Amino acid sequence: MSKVLIVSDSHGLTKELSVLRERHLDEVDLMIHCGDSELTPDNPVISGYLTVMGNCDFGGGYPLETISEVGGRKFFITHGHRYSVKTTLMNLKYKAQEVNANIVCFGHSHVLGAEVIDGILFLNPGSIRLPRERFEKTYMILDLLDEKVKMSVYDISGRELSELAREFVLS
Repeated sequence: MSKVLIVSDSHGLTKELSVLRERHLDEVDLMIHCGDSELTPDNPVISGYLTVMGNCDFGGGYPLETISEVGGRKFFITHGHRYSVKTTLMNLKYKAQEVNANIVCFGHSHVLGAEVIDGILFLNPGSIRLPRERFEKTYMILDLLDEKVKMSVYDISGRELSELAREFVLS
């Protein structure tokens, strides 16, 4: 079994990203930051996170998107601003199909969300700085099991929001 931490839209926070890394470092196989960290890639706070560039990340250094394979699943990771994620997931769906991704991680909207479309799992962990549509500042941890993906949602203090936990079966 593999585990993946997903966070996004931290917008300059440093202590919180360090705390998340230290809190979960020994339990996860991959830590993903979906952009808008507003930190340079050489900042030690972002060390250990697979990070993409968001629309508020200036100066370059991060890729616009990346692909990673963990636990037999292929992840496509992007911030989302170049895919119009605030209005549709269709553009991301086409890209995920193009690269044969099972799971898509993105941010940009600051809205926590998870859904399966045509066998692809789309995940937005919300924001640990400026959440929208919820009060909690959230991030996710995925358990990649053989036949399913188990999603847990946490607030910035590390408290699990158990009512938001979900399980997905991917084709």
